[in-house]
Amino acid sequence: MDTQIIEQARQVFALESQAIAQLSTRLGDDFVRAVSLVLNCQGRVVVTGVGKSGAIGRKIASTLASTGTPALFLHAAESLHGDLGMITPGDVLIAISYGGRTVDITSILPVVRDMKVPIIALTGKRDGFLAGEADCVLDVAVEREACPLNLAPTSSTTATLAMGDALAICVMTSRRFSHADFARFHPGGTLGQASKLRVEDVMRVGERLAIVPHDATMRDVAQEITRAQGRASLVVSLEGTLAGYVSDGDMRRLLLREDGCALPEIAVAQIMTRSPLSFYPQMMAVEALRALQEKSISAAPVVDAQNRPLGILDIQELLRAGLL
Repeated sequence: MDTQIIEQARQVFALESQAIAQLSTRLGDDFVRAVSLVLNCQGRVVVTGVGKSGAIGRKIASTLASTGTPALFLHAAESLHGDLGMITPGDVLIAISYGGRTVDITSILPVVRDMKVPIIALTGKRDGFLAGEADCVLDVAVEREACPLNLAPTSSTTATLAMGDALAICVMTSRRFSHADFARFHPGGTLGQASKLRVEDVMRVGERLAIVPHDATMRDVAQEITRAQGRASLVVSLEGTLAGYVSDGDMRRLLLREDGCALPEIAVAQIMTRSPLSFYPQMMAVEALRALQEKSISAAPVVDAQNRPLGILDIQELLRAGLL
């Protein structure tokens, strides 16, 4: 292994990590103002830049659009040859220029100002021309680039992208953008398809569902879990409602007890969890996954409004569905 190459890569990570970490110390009224401008935009958020800043701008525009904010990218050079018509009153302009004096950007600012379009500047020069023309300035200055010549935009583009992500996520949160909204804007990819899933789409039912009556023994539970090829069993009361829940983990813990219990003959009522975490079938699967992860459990019952058992949601099914 070439240790010099590895060390160089680590130095890049360190410098770019430092650049991002320093951004948090600069957050203030301008950032809050930028969030407000985007959140209250009546038209579209137009992101502009050239070169590496343009590449970052495309990503920021894409992130805004996919999280509920109508946005597009405008190449600053093309804007000088007719594409400036993409900007209309009611829009908000996010202009990206690390040095703040990119001619293609500074040339369009008077026109944008005449349209009374607010300008958010992402720049590394708070005293630069772009910052002076902007309604609010998001400072993305870095101590040095990760490039050993301190020339190629590296740390600065990483910082700019991170600031754009922070802006987009804060706006998204303020909009109360939901999983259902995300799925609507992502109908084609794995993320979009997975975000549409509800608990009823992935829960174990029918022959794949282990279920025993309230007076069953642990032998019955073991046989039923084995038959269903699952990892847990529901326990049903005489009235047909969910009485409890037993996992294969409960059985393993019994086997490891020092008192040498006769596991097969133990009544399930002695072992089952009587008030387990449970889900309704119409709940979004991603929300159920979050609940399972918070409780550090791998499966839970699915019930209807009358607490009648319908199925089991197993984290393995969520994995197969692409949610993990």
